[in-house]
Amino acid sequence: MCGRYVSRLAPEQIVEEFGVERVAVSEVLEPDFNVAPTKQVYAVLDRLHDDRPERQLRAVRWGLVPSWAKDLNIGRKLINARLESADEKPAFRKAWEKRRAILPADGFYEWTTEKVPFYLHLPDDGVLALAALYELWRDPALPKDDPDAWLWSAVVLTTVATDEGGRVHDRAPLIVPAEAYDAWLSPTGHDTDELRGLLVPATSLVVADEVSREVNNVRNNGPSLITRVG
Repeated sequence: MCGRYVSRLAPEQIVEEFGVERVAVSEVLEPDFNVAPTKQVYAVLDRLHDDRPERQLRAVRWGLVPSWAKDLNIGRKLINARLESADEKPAFRKAWEKRRAILPADGFYEWTTEKVPFYLHLPDDGVLALAALYELWRDPALPKDDPDAWLWSAVVLTTVATDEGGRVHDRAPLIVPAEAYDAWLSPTGHDTDELRGLLVPATSLVVADEVSREVNNVRNNGPSLITRVG
């Protein structure tokens, strides 16, 4: 699974990397070395605007809240979605069809069965484009004209772990290669087999560094969390 990751990218870096046309972020997020579920994170997505896709940068809540949910607490459990069944599960099915996204990351954490944490990242420390789905949820307790009435949330797609990361955990997030950004983010294309074929297991690309157990506590943060130990 993917339960924690690192996000240090500034909006202008994300704009350049993903060809973002519109920055729809009201408040810049601070660099975070211990991104945990329910936190606000950056997401890149395509929305139809004037009958054409417009690439946007938004801040979303990590932990998907389906449109039919009674409250947002369900999002605490929906942080990962299995690629094998995301197109069929009621919580993810509609998002799979037309609300796909990318969560930019520097790397992510996984733990062994002995609770030893590892930081997984590209050898050149480049950007990891985590494959995700997003959803919009209307808070019935707020007026329609309240800017906070709509909650944007996201879930990370995972698959069976292979290669380097497979020795740490049996599941891992999926990555969208640069050449597949357009096809993955398109709000209209939704052939399941083609979409699955675009994605690459993160563990086939990354290296795994053992890091301090300080990362186990979500309150801890800072560059020391990704410093290799042992």
